[in-house]
Amino acid sequence: MHENKKVAFYTLGCKLNFSETSTIARSFENEGFSRVEFNEEADIYVINTCSVTENADKRFKTIVKQAQKVNSDAFVIAIGCYAQLKPEELADVNGVDLVLGATEKFKITDYLNDLSKNDMGEVHSCEIEEADFYVGSYSIGDRTRAFLKVQDGCDYKCTYCTIPLARGISRSDTLENVLKNAKEISEQNIKEIVLTGVNIGDYGKGEFGNKRHEHTFLDLVKALDEVNGIERLRISSIEPNLLKNETIDFVAQSNTFVPHFHIPLQSGSDTLLKKMKRRYMSGLYVDRVTQIKRVMPNACIGVDVIVGFPGETDELFLETYNFLNELDISYLHVFTYSERDNTPAAEMEGAVPLKVRKKRSKMLRGLSAKKRRAFYESQLGNTLEVLFEGENKEGYIHGFTENYVKVKMPWDPSYVNTLHQVTLSEIDEDGLVRFNFASEKITA
Repeated sequence: MHENKKVAFYTLGCKLNFSETSTIARSFENEGFSRVEFNEEADIYVINTCSVTENADKRFKTIVKQAQKVNSDAFVIAIGCYAQLKPEELADVNGVDLVLGATEKFKITDYLNDLSKNDMGEVHSCEIEEADFYVGSYSIGDRTRAFLKVQDGCDYKCTYCTIPLARGISRSDTLENVLKNAKEISEQNIKEIVLTGVNIGDYGKGEFGNKRHEHTFLDLVKALDEVNGIERLRISSIEPNLLKNETIDFVAQSNTFVPHFHIPLQSGSDTLLKKMKRRYMSGLYVDRVTQIKRVMPNACIGVDVIVGFPGETDELFLETYNFLNELDISYLHVFTYSERDNTPAAEMEGAVPLKVRKKRSKMLRGLSAKKRRAFYESQLGNTLEVLFEGENKEGYIHGFTENYVKVKMPWDPSYVNTLHQVTLSEIDEDGLVRFNFASEKITA
């Protein structure tokens, strides 16, 4: 056991990484480590990396330096997607002692017998084909919500994406295990669970370690809706072709699923969707949005979009811009395309100059602000339920309605992690929404 030893974690990237960091942290605690903040002195620093954006690669070096500044003798471990894709590159970073790939990261404590600093980072990374077993995880931080991982890996071959290379084939947790995790979370007085995965609409595939499966995403959603003690369930990102009408209709009348969907689009141009090898055309996307709004008029719909993909001419970009401008959606997550090694898109002709990519990104971020504002305005006067968060932000407490409107009021710790009915009244100058309480506390 490692009594009196301290470990600290830093997570880059997605909600899935956060839930996996939590699970890995618990395995350290089981070995007798105590967990400290990343800016405190620790014996081991674990950095969970991301490979989706260029920026995440660059930030890695800065984070290693941060750890070394606090304790130059500490043992530094890199795990996660970037560690799987470019292990040698991370091992070369000054100060990194151990790099663990996709399967090794869950057995991290097995590598801790020798904590002496290495001159060279030592790499343990499997061939990604071996990443075919499933490790369930969920994260509970200081948050009022938990991220519950239900699926990992992806069988899609989008031409810009490294995730299949970093995380392997699509595989799922067993339904039984997801429900067990959900129960554990609900017993800790957490009010909201966000379902996460790499491609969660593909849930069910690989439940038995092969392609055989008994359950679908809809089965998962129906079973979770029955779990006692959870106030809210939120579906994180789901592919438009896998978000079936049955699921939309079920969410509309469910007890706990909230009317908030995040649906990656990536481009509003069919020409580019084909080049990206997405599994739908823009028409299907319109159908999904229309169906959601038909059965849940107040639903919040978030959209992922990529600008500057190879071959995106001004005309094709405007196709995306106009498509989104006319669509009844609530906000955008805009990604500026960056070339990733070993992806077909990196070899494509028609590279868009960086300056143009940035300009397009800015245009879409402006459109997102306009969409969010219009969505918030459409909700004024509505009575909704807010879950308050645990952080004091410059004298205010923030919270989210079920349909993801962000609200604020003067800080009052007694409201943390409680649900209240409120009537939205006005939009503040910072873009957040003010409200009046509609009734007394619903749940403490």
